[in-house]
Amino acid sequence: MPDIEEVVKVKRTEFATFLNVGTKELPVWARIGKGVTGQTVAYNPNVSDEQYIDEESGTSNIESYKPNIPTPHTAYRGDKVFNYVDNLRKHRATNSEAESELLMVYFYDKTTTGEGAEAKTTYAAEKNNCVVQIDDFGGDAGNPVVLNYTINLNGDPTLGTVEKGTDGITFKAA
Repeated sequence: MPDIEEVVKVKRTEFATFLNVGTKELPVWARIGKGVTGQTVAYNPNVSDEQYIDEESGTSNIESYKPNIPTPHTAYRGDKVFNYVDNLRKHRATNSEAESELLMVYFYDKTTTGEGAEAKTTYAAEKNNCVVQIDDFGGDAGNPVVLNYTINLNGDPTLGTVEKGTDGITFKAA
């Protein structure tokens, strides 16, 4: 009888995004979370449609993707991600000044090798070049300040894994 894999619901905490608030040479990966109550990757496919003269039904083809991540972020002074993005806003960052990197980590997709003290767990991940687009800043009276921004993913992702360590996470390309 074949092994039956248990079906388990994946919690939102098991899909994480980390913004590089350092540099490409010395990345500092900060998890996006504090002040963010919802965040969804929009893949924005570019679809072409054609109908051939010898067919009754049309044909669709996915040409490319232009993913982005709209992020409503309630301001928490001291949060690494908020501080980083707020600094981009204050300086009206454009071009290379608005560039960063984003890790999407799938903590529900893990591999453990070794046993006991030698055990090592890695998690599936992808690293993306990105630009951080500031959308708006402010809010209504009596409510906290909200910084809305969009993380636009550029180019193809680099697939790999991350490992948790005492000084954060480390990405390794596949």
